[in-house]
Amino acid sequence: MSFLEFLQTRSSDMVTLGLQHVAVVLVAVALATVLGVSLGIATYRTERPREIVLAVAGAFLTIPSFALLVLFIGPLGLGATNVVVALTMYGLLPVLRNTIIGLRGVDPAIVESAMGMGLDRRQRLLRIELPLAWPVIITGMQVSTLILVGGAAIGAVVLGPGYGELIFAGLFRVGTEVAINLVLAGVLGVVLVAVVFEVAFHALRRLTTSRGLR
Repeated sequence: MSFLEFLQTRSSDMVTLGLQHVAVVLVAVALATVLGVSLGIATYRTERPREIVLAVAGAFLTIPSFALLVLFIGPLGLGATNVVVALTMYGLLPVLRNTIIGLRGVDPAIVESAMGMGLDRRQRLLRIELPLAWPVIITGMQVSTLILVGGAAIGAVVLGPGYGELIFAGLFRVGTEVAINLVLAGVLGVVLVAVVFEVAFHALRRLTTSRGLR
Protein backbone atom coordinates (compact mmCIF):
# COMPACT_ATOMS: atom_id res chain seq x y z
CA MET A 1 0.00 0.00 0.00
CA SER A 2 1.35 3.41 -0.97
CA PHE A 3 1.60 6.22 1.57
CA LEU A 4 -1.19 8.20 -0.10
CA GLU A 5 -3.48 5.18 -0.03
CA PHE A 6 -2.60 4.68 3.62
CA LEU A 7 -3.55 8.29 4.40
CA GLN A 8 -6.86 7.85 2.63
CA THR A 9 -7.73 4.76 4.63
CA ARG A 10 -6.70 6.43 7.92
CA SER A 11 -8.06 9.91 7.17
CA SER A 12 -10.60 9.76 10.00
CA ASP A 13 -7.88 8.76 12.47
CA MET A 14 -5.63 11.55 11.21
CA VAL A 15 -8.30 14.16 11.89
CA THR A 16 -9.14 12.77 15.33
CA LEU A 17 -5.52 12.49 16.40
CA GLY A 18 -4.84 15.95 15.00
CA LEU A 19 -7.56 17.52 17.12
CA GLN A 20 -6.25 15.66 20.17
CA HIS A 21 -2.71 16.84 19.46
CA VAL A 22 -3.81 20.47 19.08
CA ALA A 23 -5.90 20.28 22.26
CA VAL A 24 -3.15 18.91 24.49
CA VAL A 25 -0.68 21.51 23.20
CA LEU A 26 -3.16 24.34 23.66
CA VAL A 27 -3.86 23.38 27.26
CA ALA A 28 -0.16 23.08 28.07
CA VAL A 29 0.70 26.39 26.39
CA ALA A 30 -2.13 28.13 28.21
CA LEU A 31 -0.90 26.83 31.57
CA ALA A 32 2.72 27.65 30.75
CA THR A 33 1.68 31.16 29.70
CA VAL A 34 -0.28 31.83 32.89
CA LEU A 35 2.58 30.55 35.06
CA GLY A 36 5.33 32.16 33.00
CA VAL A 37 3.76 35.59 32.77
CA SER A 38 2.76 35.55 36.44
CA LEU A 39 6.24 34.56 37.59
CA GLY A 40 7.79 37.05 35.20
CA ILE A 41 5.67 39.89 36.56
CA ALA A 42 6.44 38.84 40.13
CA THR A 43 10.22 38.68 39.68
CA TYR A 44 11.36 40.98 36.86
CA ARG A 45 12.20 43.82 39.23
CA THR A 46 14.25 41.77 41.72
CA GLU A 47 17.47 40.05 40.69
CA ARG A 48 17.71 37.09 43.08
CA PRO A 49 14.13 35.77 42.69
CA ARG A 50 14.44 36.32 38.93
CA GLU A 51 17.58 34.20 38.76
CA ILE A 52 15.99 31.45 40.85
CA VAL A 53 12.83 31.08 38.76
CA LEU A 54 14.82 31.14 35.51
CA ALA A 55 17.19 28.50 36.85
CA VAL A 56 14.32 26.24 37.94
CA ALA A 57 12.48 26.65 34.62
CA GLY A 58 15.73 25.97 32.76
CA ALA A 59 16.34 22.85 34.84
CA PHE A 60 12.99 21.44 33.70
CA LEU A 61 14.32 21.33 30.13
CA THR A 62 17.28 19.18 31.16
CA ILE A 63 15.02 16.34 32.36
CA PRO A 64 14.72 13.65 29.67
CA SER A 65 11.13 13.60 28.46
CA PHE A 66 10.76 9.81 28.63
CA ALA A 67 12.01 9.77 32.22
CA LEU A 68 9.69 12.61 33.28
CA LEU A 69 6.63 11.01 31.74
CA VAL A 70 7.40 7.68 33.38
CA LEU A 71 8.01 9.34 36.76
CA PHE A 72 4.60 11.02 36.52
CA ILE A 73 2.81 7.69 36.07
CA GLY A 74 2.78 7.23 39.86
CA PRO A 75 1.04 10.48 40.87
CA LEU A 76 -0.79 11.24 37.61
CA GLY A 77 -1.34 7.89 35.93
CA LEU A 78 -1.42 7.30 32.19
CA GLY A 79 -3.00 9.58 29.63
CA ALA A 80 -3.51 13.25 28.90
CA THR A 81 -3.04 14.68 32.42
CA ASN A 82 0.45 13.22 32.64
CA VAL A 83 1.37 14.67 29.26
CA VAL A 84 -0.10 18.12 29.96
CA VAL A 85 1.81 18.53 33.21
CA ALA A 86 5.08 17.47 31.58
CA LEU A 87 4.54 19.75 28.58
CA THR A 88 3.70 22.68 30.84
CA MET A 89 7.04 22.24 32.58
CA TYR A 90 8.90 22.12 29.27
CA GLY A 91 7.04 25.13 27.88
CA LEU A 92 7.56 27.39 30.89
CA LEU A 93 11.05 28.77 30.22
CA PRO A 94 10.48 30.55 26.87
CA VAL A 95 7.39 32.36 28.19
CA LEU A 96 8.99 33.24 31.53
CA ARG A 97 12.25 34.44 30.01
CA ASN A 98 10.57 36.53 27.33
CA THR A 99 8.17 38.06 29.86
CA ILE A 100 11.12 39.18 31.99
CA ILE A 101 13.08 40.42 28.96
CA GLY A 102 10.06 42.29 27.61
CA LEU A 103 9.17 43.99 30.88
CA ARG A 104 12.77 44.92 31.66
CA GLY A 105 13.14 46.28 28.14
CA VAL A 106 10.44 48.93 28.58
CA ASP A 107 11.99 52.40 28.41
CA PRO A 108 12.29 53.76 32.00
CA ALA A 109 11.43 57.23 30.71
CA ILE A 110 8.01 55.98 29.63
CA VAL A 111 7.43 54.44 33.06
CA GLU A 112 8.48 57.66 34.78
CA SER A 113 6.10 59.63 32.58
CA ALA A 114 3.29 57.29 33.59
CA MET A 115 4.20 57.83 37.24
CA GLY A 116 4.05 61.56 36.66
CA MET A 117 0.54 61.13 35.31
CA GLY A 118 -0.51 59.57 38.61
CA LEU A 119 -0.69 55.92 37.54
CA ASP A 120 0.01 53.46 40.35
CA ARG A 121 2.16 50.36 39.90
CA ARG A 122 -0.70 48.11 38.84
CA GLN A 123 -1.96 50.65 36.32
CA ARG A 124 1.52 51.14 34.89
CA LEU A 125 1.92 47.40 34.51
CA LEU A 126 -1.43 46.84 32.80
CA ARG A 127 -1.59 49.98 30.67
CA ILE A 128 2.06 50.63 29.82
CA GLU A 129 4.54 47.87 30.55
CA LEU A 130 2.64 44.74 29.50
CA PRO A 131 1.37 46.23 26.20
CA LEU A 132 4.91 47.34 25.32
CA ALA A 133 6.35 43.95 26.31
CA TRP A 134 3.63 41.99 24.53
CA PRO A 135 5.51 41.43 21.21
CA VAL A 136 8.37 39.80 23.13
CA ILE A 137 5.99 37.78 25.32
CA ILE A 138 4.02 36.41 22.38
CA THR A 139 7.28 35.36 20.73
CA GLY A 140 8.05 33.33 23.86
CA MET A 141 4.61 31.74 23.63
CA GLN A 142 5.25 30.89 19.99
CA VAL A 143 8.61 29.27 20.73
CA SER A 144 7.06 27.34 23.62
CA THR A 145 4.26 26.10 21.38
CA LEU A 146 6.63 24.80 18.71
CA ILE A 147 8.66 22.97 21.35
CA LEU A 148 5.51 21.37 22.74
CA VAL A 149 4.11 20.32 19.36
CA GLY A 150 7.04 17.96 18.97
CA GLY A 151 7.13 17.03 22.64
CA ALA A 152 3.47 16.05 22.64
CA ALA A 153 4.24 13.21 20.25
CA ILE A 154 6.46 11.58 22.88
CA GLY A 155 3.48 11.54 25.24
CA ALA A 156 2.24 8.45 23.44
CA VAL A 157 4.69 6.45 25.55
CA VAL A 158 2.25 6.95 28.46
CA LEU A 159 -0.85 6.63 26.25
CA GLY A 160 -1.11 10.37 25.69
CA PRO A 161 -3.26 11.73 22.86
CA GLY A 162 -2.07 12.89 19.46
CA TYR A 163 0.03 11.84 16.51
CA GLY A 164 2.59 10.12 18.72
CA GLU A 165 0.19 7.17 18.72
CA LEU A 166 0.92 6.58 15.02
CA ILE A 167 4.67 7.12 15.43
CA PHE A 168 5.00 4.66 18.29
CA ALA A 169 2.70 2.16 16.55
CA GLY A 170 5.06 2.27 13.59
CA LEU A 171 8.14 1.89 15.77
CA PHE A 172 6.65 -1.19 17.40
CA ARG A 173 6.08 -2.66 13.92
CA VAL A 174 9.57 -2.05 12.52
CA GLY A 175 10.24 -4.53 9.75
CA THR A 176 6.63 -4.72 8.60
CA GLU A 177 5.18 -3.07 5.51
CA VAL A 178 2.94 -0.70 7.45
CA ALA A 179 5.63 0.59 9.86
CA ILE A 180 7.01 3.33 7.60
CA ASN A 181 3.53 4.54 6.66
CA LEU A 182 2.55 4.83 10.32
CA VAL A 183 5.67 6.78 11.26
CA LEU A 184 5.45 9.04 8.19
CA ALA A 185 1.78 9.77 8.88
CA GLY A 186 2.55 10.69 12.49
CA VAL A 187 5.47 12.91 11.52
CA LEU A 188 3.43 14.59 8.77
CA GLY A 189 0.64 15.23 11.26
CA VAL A 190 3.04 16.84 13.74
CA VAL A 191 4.47 19.08 11.01
CA LEU A 192 0.99 20.15 9.90
CA VAL A 193 0.02 21.01 13.48
CA ALA A 194 3.19 23.10 13.79
CA VAL A 195 2.31 24.97 10.59
CA VAL A 196 -1.22 25.63 11.85
CA PHE A 197 0.12 27.08 15.08
CA GLU A 198 2.64 29.23 13.19
CA VAL A 199 -0.13 30.73 11.07
CA ALA A 200 -2.32 31.22 14.14
CA PHE A 201 0.42 33.06 16.04
CA HIS A 202 1.15 35.26 13.04
CA ALA A 203 -2.51 36.28 12.94
CA LEU A 204 -2.67 36.72 16.72
CA ARG A 205 0.40 38.94 16.70
CA ARG A 206 -1.11 41.20 14.04
CA LEU A 207 -4.44 41.40 15.84
CA THR A 208 -3.05 42.09 19.33
CA THR A 209 0.02 44.23 18.63
CA SER A 210 -0.22 47.87 17.69
CA ARG A 211 1.28 48.72 14.32
CA GLY A 212 4.08 50.77 15.86
CA LEU A 213 5.37 47.76 17.86
CA ARG A 214 5.33 45.13 15.12
